[in-house]
Amino acid sequence: MRILKDFKIPDFKFPKFNMKELSEIGEVNVDYEKIKKAEENQKNKSNKQNYEGTHFNTVKEMFINSSKEYADRTLLLEKFNPKGEWTEITYNQFKNEVIGFGTALIRKLNLKDTRIVIIGENTHHWYLSYMTMLCGAAIAVPVDKELPENEIENVIKRAKASAVIFSTKKAEVIKKISDNLPDVKYFIQMNSNQEIEGRFVGLDYLIEEGQALVNGGDNSFMDIEVEPDTFRVLIFTSGTTSNAKGVMLSYRNLAENVNAATAYVKLSPDDRLMSILPLHHTYESSIGFLLPFGVGASISVCQGLKYIVPDLQETKPTALLTVPLLVENLYRKINANIKKSKKDGLVNSMIHITNALKAVGIDIKRKVFNEIYENLGGRIRIIVSAAAPIDAKIGKWIEDIGILFLQGYGLTETAPIAALTPDFETKVGSAGKAIVGAKLRIDNPNENGEGEVLISSKTLMLGYYEDEEATKEAIFEENGERWFHSGDVGYMDKDGFLYITGRSKNVIVTQNGKNIYPEEIELLLSKHPEIKECMVYGKEVEGEKELIITARVIPNYEEIEEKYGKDLDEDAVYKIIWDKIKEVNKTLTSYKAIKKLEIKQDEFVKTTTMKIKRFEEVKKN
Repeated sequence: MRILKDFKIPDFKFPKFNMKELSEIGEVNVDYEKIKKAEENQKNKSNKQNYEGTHFNTVKEMFINSSKEYADRTLLLEKFNPKGEWTEITYNQFKNEVIGFGTALIRKLNLKDTRIVIIGENTHHWYLSYMTMLCGAAIAVPVDKELPENEIENVIKRAKASAVIFSTKKAEVIKKISDNLPDVKYFIQMNSNQEIEGRFVGLDYLIEEGQALVNGGDNSFMDIEVEPDTFRVLIFTSGTTSNAKGVMLSYRNLAENVNAATAYVKLSPDDRLMSILPLHHTYESSIGFLLPFGVGASISVCQGLKYIVPDLQETKPTALLTVPLLVENLYRKINANIKKSKKDGLVNSMIHITNALKAVGIDIKRKVFNEIYENLGGRIRIIVSAAAPIDAKIGKWIEDIGILFLQGYGLTETAPIAALTPDFETKVGSAGKAIVGAKLRIDNPNENGEGEVLISSKTLMLGYYEDEEATKEAIFEENGERWFHSGDVGYMDKDGFLYITGRSKNVIVTQNGKNIYPEEIELLLSKHPEIKECMVYGKEVEGEKELIITARVIPNYEEIEEKYGKDLDEDAVYKIIWDKIKEVNKTLTSYKAIKKLEIKQDEFVKTTTMKIKRFEEVKKN
């Protein structure tokens, strides 16, 4: 839904790497008993069972449990000024604020069971507002803060919202459109103590008012009984291929995400996730917020992409939940610095040595690659990439330096997780296995086993908001099970791991009926460091019956300057990129070969999860 016309990945800064030789790290003691045990574990790896995991039916059940179990532990770390200190919010403080806010919403403002829009940057009050809705106050409607003014107004109207919770940065826009929204009873501003003035009121004021009611014996908010399968969240999809649909989610859909993730990935209260992606997206709000909340872990809120490196170093997260574009850029920047430090040969050697040692039960990767770890905060142990395919080479490199690399797959319609890599059975390149309580199958597979991915899961949405026809098109029932047409194309291996190869709506069909999936070619192109970003599509050319397979490319000028020299003209850059395309073409069957190159100077139009909005881009022609 969101269009990032000026989105640009910042220039991450890492210092020069020194990298020690193995002899400098200290004596490696060979524990033969440990080796024997490691070999035995390797044999039994295929029989590894899922973790016990959680068994929540609703988020409120999870809220009550975690608030009690982890009361004095830190939940959130937030910084309001790059030069300031990090503010820590405990589970107990958060619980009291949620109960206070929820009580005020239903007692003072009479908003129980209405629809409430939440719009703003990732901040303490966003988490607080969302959790208050999920504990029974109202139906939450998370909205993208980057939408243009008219679209924000349209979404509020489409949702039939009775209230809007907004951040200070959105105050000007909200006040500007408020006169066009007569059905909205209250506009609630985050980080504000303003008493009720007309339809405007401060969120902090409501928390205080609600807490006063609670202290006086009002338990009405916590006494609300929530039914697991009722409609409680409305999320409008990103609409990368069509107009945004409203996805209706239940309490159970969200709780099952936590249950599913904890069955495959071991997290503890000592873990800390960094929040980078926008919270209005289900990937971040479910896996980046509800999951750590359910296990008592903490969350550090990134101040923005340009602060990601200092924020990593200051808050020291153990897990990074992100998308391929960010992982690729971190990988490139780290490796560029290693190369600049003339340590690339040493690092490659150390990868081979440490892999060999790890195979016999000796894991010294954290010691050997300590400098890389320190630049990422020092405690990183898991990186999760989802929302789009990623080059397997990058995932392999992450695992080679000792960080667990996991991938997830899902859609807003599955709240969002449908598949995930178990941390005890990783397979770099795949999108993971069907989560516990879900089934995946490939519909009408071709000769390569590829077809549309069908999903049956407890995380599957109730349906599309006010669109029965679209719901019937997307969901069908078979043998008592609800199945969802994902629109994604992929295949499954013999071990049940899913591989996504494309999007059915992006497919380019040739005159003789051959299917070309752009994502497959884009992954091959992205392996060349001279190419920063790319999009492959079928270009309509007047007089031609066949679509022309075209690559639209943003060159990596920094890499090109380093390899080929400065002050290159456009023709020289074009030739460099075209030579790389010819290399890729050699690996493709003839009908998939790229026939045309377009050099792009500005940024691609993107969604909040950094997917290129293909139809917006093609329209530019």
